[in-house]
Amino acid sequence: MLRPLFVTGSLAHGGAERHSITLVNRLAERGHDCHALYLKADADQLPRLRRPAAHVRGLGAEGFFDRQAVRDCADHIARIRPSVLVAANGYALLHASLAQRRSGLPIPVIATFHTTTVDSGREQLKLLIERPFFWRAWATVFVCAAQKRHWLHRGLGSRRNPVIYNGVDVEHFHNRFTADERQALRRVIGLGEADYVIGISAVLRPEKNHRQLVDALTVLRQLGLPAHLLVIGDGPQRAALEAQARTAGVAEQLHITGFVQDVRPYLAACDVVVLCSLSIETFSLAALEAMAMGKPVVHSNIGGAAEMIEPGRNGHLFAAGDTIDLVSCLAVLAEHRYATQMGTAARQLVEARFSEGCMVDRYERLLAEAVRQHPVAARTGGLPESHVKQGASSHENV
Repeated sequence: MLRPLFVTGSLAHGGAERHSITLVNRLAERGHDCHALYLKADADQLPRLRRPAAHVRGLGAEGFFDRQAVRDCADHIARIRPSVLVAANGYALLHASLAQRRSGLPIPVIATFHTTTVDSGREQLKLLIERPFFWRAWATVFVCAAQKRHWLHRGLGSRRNPVIYNGVDVEHFHNRFTADERQALRRVIGLGEADYVIGISAVLRPEKNHRQLVDALTVLRQLGLPAHLLVIGDGPQRAALEAQARTAGVAEQLHITGFVQDVRPYLAACDVVVLCSLSIETFSLAALEAMAMGKPVVHSNIGGAAEMIEPGRNGHLFAAGDTIDLVSCLAVLAEHRYATQMGTAARQLVEARFSEGCMVDRYERLLAEAVRQHPVAARTGGLPESHVKQGASSHENV
């Protein structure tokens, strides 16, 4: 049995946090003694953690670096004596690594890294500070091969740099909606049976590039296709997007759901799903969820999109920012039979390569390998209490 401690920057709504929660829940289901620690107080996803309260702790950290959080994390490590630490992204890795050293326990530290681009100067400075902690980690896990190439070329990585693809729950994301149920939901939204429904499941933020999809919708309507855009979500760009649609004359063909707890019915109502981000997608869970629901995905060719989408088989790729290319991909998928065939292939690929089960299998093996290379930690979950106290006292205060 493993005793991993997963450390995240927070439990806010985000891909890295969601990924860690999934691993905690699934590994616990397999009999491992999983613990979770989140640094900052934002804990919107806390209810998703299916662990006893004693196994989950928040530290209330503030700012880029919090000395007290390091001390509290070290005390937590010394108390529960995990066999391995798993830190999501640089902020959590920085604090977890310093805490591990302060605790004196010979615990392997594994980083999971979920981003590809760092745009602002502030974020670049943070990464510069965090980079040495990736070098010292037992392993850095990348979520796709393209991301791994990007960062290794820029000097970020560890001695071991496995790629473990994100995975989705293929039982949960399974299109069991009947044709009647699909049409009923379409009617509620204001969509007809013959409408060509293009969906996007993403928070309405500038980096998700919804505006390009409204441009594409306008062109598709001009070509005579009965296209409608279903935006699953909400966000700060909603008013601007609605204004753009009114100016373009497609306001009646734009449908925004607002925030929803369950995206599956809305994905089922779509004919095709699009992700048109310009630069930020590394390996999109939203795309995998749509594919698992049997929908072809049209994705800007960034990040690891080419590792999940085989153009002409289960979806299409288009040059990021190229609206004409996007329109061409969407136009061919307006043929229902073709789109259905591609959606079936998309579902099959997710089942074979990108299921949650495949992802958890890979992590379980990686964590077990890390623990085997630290036999004291493997036997005891850490060190004897006397050694812990001695090790902790031999380090300077952080």
